[in-house]
Amino acid sequence: MDQPALFDDPEPVGIQWLPRRQAALARLEQFLPLAGAHYARRRNYDLGPEDRSNISCLSPWIRHRTLLEQEVLVHTLARFGASTAERFVQEVFWRGYFKGWLEHRPGVWQYFCQELENAQRRCEQDSTLYHRYQAAITGSTGIDCLDSWSRELVKTNYLHNHARMWFASIWIFTLKLPWQLGAGFFLQHLLDGDPAANTLSWRWVGGLHTKGKAYGARADNIERFTAGRFNPHSQLAPVASPLVEDDEHPLLALPAQARWTASNRYGLLLTEEDTQSESLELPTSPAALAVLPPAKKFGPVAVASPVLTFRKALLTDASRRAQNHFDHPPLSLPNRDPKSLLGWARDENLDAIALSLPPVGPTRDWLVAARNELSAAGIGCHTVLRRYDALLWPHTTAGFFKLRKKNPEHRPVYGVSVSRNFAALDR
Repeated sequence: MDQPALFDDPEPVGIQWLPRRQAALARLEQFLPLAGAHYARRRNYDLGPEDRSNISCLSPWIRHRTLLEQEVLVHTLARFGASTAERFVQEVFWRGYFKGWLEHRPGVWQYFCQELENAQRRCEQDSTLYHRYQAAITGSTGIDCLDSWSRELVKTNYLHNHARMWFASIWIFTLKLPWQLGAGFFLQHLLDGDPAANTLSWRWVGGLHTKGKAYGARADNIERFTAGRFNPHSQLAPVASPLVEDDEHPLLALPAQARWTASNRYGLLLTEEDTQSESLELPTSPAALAVLPPAKKFGPVAVASPVLTFRKALLTDASRRAQNHFDHPPLSLPNRDPKSLLGWARDENLDAIALSLPPVGPTRDWLVAARNELSAAGIGCHTVLRRYDALLWPHTTAGFFKLRKKNPEHRPVYGVSVSRNFAALDR
């Protein structure tokens, strides 16, 4: 068995995700020396929660844009050539790809939420399904690797990406549970739980994202890439037959971004989707700041308490930075009722409200109702699209590797150049 060579590895690192930008920057600096050949060679190994030295573990901060994708790319490419860091750069772009793909097909998110509700109802009505589902989420199926990952997810709110793929495959093809319940379990507990990346990753494993091509977990692969911690020999389904669905999800044009000329008085709203307001491109400085509480539910799934606490603390940190940058104390809205937003706008005598464009998901769903409430009161609502998204999303209509091209210097590009000139996107 080809086990990893441990002698040239750094000391084991267990990660604590502190909900502050400074913590994200510190982890980025700590990981950067390993983002080249070491990451390419070792990234697929899940060595357990006590040792994350081989992966970046930046996703909980990137998910909420406490740390921006372009910041990670700029710092990485200042240290390594694009070809040396290609594997890590590719992983950064996967998140943007999934977000852009779902922007083109927002119906996939709505369909997932509906099917998850249906699966939850079936659990309530079918005691056999309910007990099988409970065994999976409590780590009592008898499949050691999956049981360990279930307990790890609930305890640490994180899983290695390779473990997520194995977990989803075993859930779908060995346990034969509805994939939507598994995706909901992840959304409930992951610090980096993201509607696009999570939904589409589960669909990819099941053979729905790349139609007809499913991902089958193998015991030898799990044994190798967990360094022998697990070996589910004879416990896994030998065949992963791709799932099928009747619904088609048409490709739609990206949401139009109207030109925005700042009104005399506008307020900036901070949300969990983008907690770095100080780097947004705004026409003028806002007259007031407010903070939208994080969503307690993602679709029909209640967010676990540690995840909600993490997101609240990220927003608190974002509020401090926003106050220092804009010289306004942010108001924390009492709830997500659009009437609370309207009350703040009236109290501050605002002509309009602006916020970073939330991607498809609960906050985008909330924004539809909020816009209607504001519009009825004669108050405008403007969304700010980051340049990174504006450049990347038009190239995400098909598969990820159609996004990947080669520039004249034979460096990998993903809709935009990731050469050292990529720094132009920073800010």
